[in-house]
Amino acid sequence: MNTTTRVSLYGLGLVAAFGTAFLVASAVVPPSALQQRPSTAEAAHGETTHGETGETTAAPADPAAEPTRGVTVAAGGFLLSSISAPYATGEEGELSFAVLDADGEAVVDFTESHEKELHLIVVRTDGQEFRHVHPELSVDGTWSLPWSWATGGSYRVFADFVPEGEEDAITLTRSVDVAGDFAPADVHDQVREVEVDGYTVELSGDLHAGSSSTLTLEVSRDGAPVTTIEPYLGAFGHLVALRDGDLAYLHVHPEGTEPEPGATSGPQVEFATEAPTPGRYLLYFDFKVDGQVRTAAFVLETTTQETAGGDDSHSDDEDSH
Repeated sequence: MNTTTRVSLYGLGLVAAFGTAFLVASAVVPPSALQQRPSTAEAAHGETTHGETGETTAAPADPAAEPTRGVTVAAGGFLLSSISAPYATGEEGELSFAVLDADGEAVVDFTESHEKELHLIVVRTDGQEFRHVHPELSVDGTWSLPWSWATGGSYRVFADFVPEGEEDAITLTRSVDVAGDFAPADVHDQVREVEVDGYTVELSGDLHAGSSSTLTLEVSRDGAPVTTIEPYLGAFGHLVALRDGDLAYLHVHPEGTEPEPGATSGPQVEFATEAPTPGRYLLYFDFKVDGQVRTAAFVLETTTQETAGGDDSHSDDEDSH
């Protein structure tokens, strides 16, 4: 059936709220990793294990403005511990960390959000190797999951969670450097149509800096519309946007009630979006069909209402596939 799913921006009522990161990780951290947790001062400087840089982006120059979320290791009285992970490509191991409170103690109580207590996003700084995964929390307050790296390079690890008793999500991030070969991606051109596992996903609409607009993702296979998109984390689709340059994080999700078990939708999924600043954005659309989650990646430049002709249309010469 051609059911269109309307979606609204997650954690972004205001432009200043842009950058909320959505991170999920769960498992058990080895004792050695726990001993490497940084002090508050160390975390503020972004020190990590295995020579990871932990560099963070400074807050906006205007001291009165709310800092962009999802670009620092500390926020809201919480710290992201050092990240323990395989050092190089070809190594099998675990990615593990803890969320620390103001006293340096591991937090063990979280509020479930989108069916999980914590979401993990890992992406290489050129926008490649995007992963959205969901590990488990151990009794000692550490998160971990089996991990390996396909390519080398510098990666950003985002953690998004809601502490127990709080209403707003906290987003923390660190950088991880991985030894190994990689070829940086060219993200200079817009990308509006991609192929993933035999599915064609086309993005229509434009991003407007400082104002709302609608993005529509349409899924097809072998030229036929896909109408069997399944719920994933309580929604028919998830859209993550990273601002090119500092990887500030934006998460979009469906509005309204959670889909009933067994419900399907498609071929279109619509997202109400608002880019906080002009520039290039890297977009990742998660959709689930036949029990498998797939990710389609896009690149968009913001436009003005005048450029877009007052609507969400786009010209073919702006696209690159």
